[in-house]
Amino acid sequence: MKLTLNDFFQLTKIRLALSVVFSSLAGYFLAAESISLKPILLLFVGGYAMVGASNVFNQLIERDKDGLMNRTSGRPLPGKRITPSQVLFIGLFLSILGIGALYLINLKTALTGAISICLYVFTYTPLKIKTPLSVFVGAVPGAIPYMLGWVAYTNSFGIEPGVLFLFQFFWQFPHFWALAWMFDKDYKKAGFKMLPTGKTDNASAFQVVFYSIWTVVISLLPMTKYTGTLNLSPFGGLLVLICGLGMLFFAFRLMKERTNKAAKNLMYSSILYLTSVQIIYVLDKF
Repeated sequence: MKLTLNDFFQLTKIRLALSVVFSSLAGYFLAAESISLKPILLLFVGGYAMVGASNVFNQLIERDKDGLMNRTSGRPLPGKRITPSQVLFIGLFLSILGIGALYLINLKTALTGAISICLYVFTYTPLKIKTPLSVFVGAVPGAIPYMLGWVAYTNSFGIEPGVLFLFQFFWQFPHFWALAWMFDKDYKKAGFKMLPTGKTDNASAFQVVFYSIWTVVISLLPMTKYTGTLNLSPFGGLLVLICGLGMLFFAFRLMKERTNKAAKNLMYSSILYLTSVQIIYVLDKF
């Protein structure tokens, strides 16, 4: 079977992978005192390959379950357009490419990338059919890219990448639970336990609001001057707060309406919020 470019993009989830690369580059620019093209290119290649490998292995493991859900039944494996052995080869190739590219930046970046792949594939993926707590586990590799960019430039861990990690860690709960709300029936067909209570109820909606509030609070931490060299001016903080209030509006609306439309609006607003905050952080620094 011949792999098409479209199938490759579906296997690696190109939109998700590019958003992760954007987070990594944002973290790099936040740390950078001078810009060099080589590590940026390596971070782009390594970041895409790292996320791509995680998604490829995830689809390999879940190929039968993907075939049960409307939103995933057309993927390359359930659609029989590619064989499992081919997918395994692609996953291994991307893993080696991703970790290798990150190693050329520094060892800590490569090890962090490798940990991210392992957590996503060997912990988060099998837990999805066992407990809603899998989302907390999955939020760890999901939060690593923003931190990864900082470590790529500085070759060190500290309070700054810790705050970046914490921000993206908490952000994932309102974002992913909004997605899980939209596709709750589909997920249940495959036996996935994604929402915190397992239902599209008020308790799940409350947790969406709760974690949204914490995300906004954490996003403002760089204003306190207790976050090392990661700082945010009062004007930058105001812009970040306005973006956060926008996402909170849709989170509260979901709790009030408990509809798929409200969940969809929150999901898209959370993407806009994350991107906007990352851009504001970088622009505020320069």
